[in-house]
Amino acid sequence: MTSESTVSVSEAKTSQTLSLIDCSKQLRLKSEGEKMLLILPKVDPKTDTTDWSEFWQELKSRLHSRERSWQPGSPVHLIAKDRLLDGRQLQTIAEALAEFELKLNWVCTSRRQTAVAAVTAGYSVEQQTPTKSLASDTDESNQELADPLYLRNTVRSGVEIRHPGTVVIMGDLNPGGIILAARDIFVWGRLRGIAHAGAQGNRECRIMALQMEPTQLRIADALARAPEVPPLKFEPEIAYMTPQGIRLCQAANFGKTYSFSEEVGGWINSQIDTPQRTGGWGILARKDK
Repeated sequence: MTSESTVSVSEAKTSQTLSLIDCSKQLRLKSEGEKMLLILPKVDPKTDTTDWSEFWQELKSRLHSRERSWQPGSPVHLIAKDRLLDGRQLQTIAEALAEFELKLNWVCTSRRQTAVAAVTAGYSVEQQTPTKSLASDTDESNQELADPLYLRNTVRSGVEIRHPGTVVIMGDLNPGGIILAARDIFVWGRLRGIAHAGAQGNRECRIMALQMEPTQLRIADALARAPEVPPLKFEPEIAYMTPQGIRLCQAANFGKTYSFSEEVGGWINSQIDTPQRTGGWGILARKDK
């Protein structure tokens, strides 16, 4: 056998071996800028037999193989996809990363249960639709398919939540906390952080809170800051878009007195004398003007 034929056979064997490796079914750890991405394989209900112990061994193997190839304290974004993870498993992953001076601070998932577990544990969350992320999805029809995200805890400072639908918080949004939703935002408590409803450009979306004390409010492409002087008495309020920008009104009156106008791109007050808390709000001009 000639040298040339030997090389050909060797290349054929290598090619055959590589063809058996499906990267989509492997756990991956890679760097992206100043952060690390821990990417979990997508679940295949027909063929997936990986249990937690196998995943755990693979994670430790990946960390050891790339040990110290990152800066100490580097943040890690966990791309969980459709993997169902509970609080205990997230804590186990975080502890494993901490052994290698890595810090889990963000979880990206298409599973609501995983998103709730991550927020409860204090991590920032982006809940995706099964096929697209919130940042890239611009199809309005997909927004309607996303189920609301219900969270029964306070969103603490440093935590960011991204969701391609409506977000309902049974608690407070603390200063330093951020909620970004493609649809409406409802805070069943004090809203003191940053809330961005209609993040994909939907001006019909609203923000409601039992006590409105925001650092900043955004609806679609408009932005507003809180008044310097708070009201004498807090009550449930709704923030909504008008042709002039973001305004507030009492939540009890909103459904009776307002309707959305596609023509003007905002909510119209049918009762001119309905009180509005507008003084002190700084409204940015629309981006397209």
